[in-house]
Amino acid sequence: MKPASEIPRLVVAGVSSGVGKTTFTVGLIRALRARGLRVAVFKCGPDYLDPTYHARAAGSPSHNLDGWMMDREAVIATFVRASADADIAIIEGVMGLFDGASATGQSGSTAEIAKWLDAPVLLVVDASGMARSIAAVGRGFAGFDRELRVAGLVCNRVGSKGHLGLLREASDRPPVIGGLPKEASAEFPERHLGLRTADESAVPDARFSRWGELVNEWCDLDEVISIAAKAGPLQTATPIAAAARRNSKCVIGVAYDEAFHFYYEDNLARLENAGARLIRFSPIRDARLPAVDGLYLGGGYPEAHAAELERNAAMRRQIAEFAAAGGVIHAECGGLMYLCSELQTLDERVYPMCGVVPARTVMCEGLQALGYVEVRTLGDSIFGPAGSAFRGHQFRYSRLELLSPKMAPAFAIRRRRDGAALEEGFRLNNVIASYVHAHWASNPAMAEALVEACVRASRARNK
Repeated sequence: MKPASEIPRLVVAGVSSGVGKTTFTVGLIRALRARGLRVAVFKCGPDYLDPTYHARAAGSPSHNLDGWMMDREAVIATFVRASADADIAIIEGVMGLFDGASATGQSGSTAEIAKWLDAPVLLVVDASGMARSIAAVGRGFAGFDRELRVAGLVCNRVGSKGHLGLLREASDRPPVIGGLPKEASAEFPERHLGLRTADESAVPDARFSRWGELVNEWCDLDEVISIAAKAGPLQTATPIAAAARRNSKCVIGVAYDEAFHFYYEDNLARLENAGARLIRFSPIRDARLPAVDGLYLGGGYPEAHAAELERNAAMRRQIAEFAAAGGVIHAECGGLMYLCSELQTLDERVYPMCGVVPARTVMCEGLQALGYVEVRTLGDSIFGPAGSAFRGHQFRYSRLELLSPKMAPAFAIRRRRDGAALEEGFRLNNVIASYVHAHWASNPAMAEALVEACVRASRARNK
């Protein structure tokens, strides 16, 4: 096995969103695993949904690599750490190859990550109704940035093997290394707010296996492996620390079930490296809150499981009591919604939640916030002193109706898209609850501060 800094790797990019990057990626992962290869998998950008498909396909977690929320050193360090036991690494891009946080620069784009990782690119094209034009698309993308190597094209939604043959004939620079046919019976389902997460009840394993079979049949897998092997060694002076699993300073409970499962793997690793032992629990099914020093309530779909969360009154009561007793809680998006007094679903039914934050969450038909944000804490908190800065992302279809006007805001945020400045979230004792999904690579001290806050709060409660 090669050192992780020399691991064969490639980026699966698209000409735009919706061309089938995720479908090809999961099929490729399964095809490579069928060859006996251990696959490390990554997702460019802030997305939580695609990584759930990666994890099902690979049998291991998918890690986000984001050029705007993480700097180059953090991206490479995360990549090397997560690739340590793999034979090959596959990185799925975000949106189109050159799309990112800016219309004129590469920040936050797939291209930026590919260059940082010195990784060749496979470009996925929706080739339905296309023949010679594939050459123009391929040459245009390959020539746009000479520092980037577009090593091959993947033609998705082709009509037949004959159609794929025409596309191969049309483009030899970059070459067409394969494609995928339309296969409605194997398509991944959608949910009420877009793509559905890849839980087994919604996406049977047979669909992953089928896409793996199709990639093996329709694509030149030997050429894909050869392309990945041409990636150069990574230059990184940053030692990759192993997770601190012994002599833990504290125990942090991580909410994890159908309602809560949006976490950046890098954030969890940083908590462990700071001295936390992480244990998962289910706000839906568990009768009791585990013995913990702090809670991390991540994003997810509490609105889709509101009835189940309401029925588990014992868990809601214990979380409220934990917060009132000075317990440390970090809640993001779905976690914020769960901490509120009530949750109103699209059918206007109202469900009681934990009651820690005196507000009602109201689900909306339209998107309420989307995009990167720069964040600064407005007071001393579990994340350290006032003024601590970090970067994050918002994506939500809900809004809050305050039931009490006397709540201290947690953050001052500035939206990356339009520069708008506003206050956001809530700071209540040792609780921080916000719609922002934070990435702590933008400020590694935050994970350390959260662990130390758990240690202090535990000592105070046990006096």
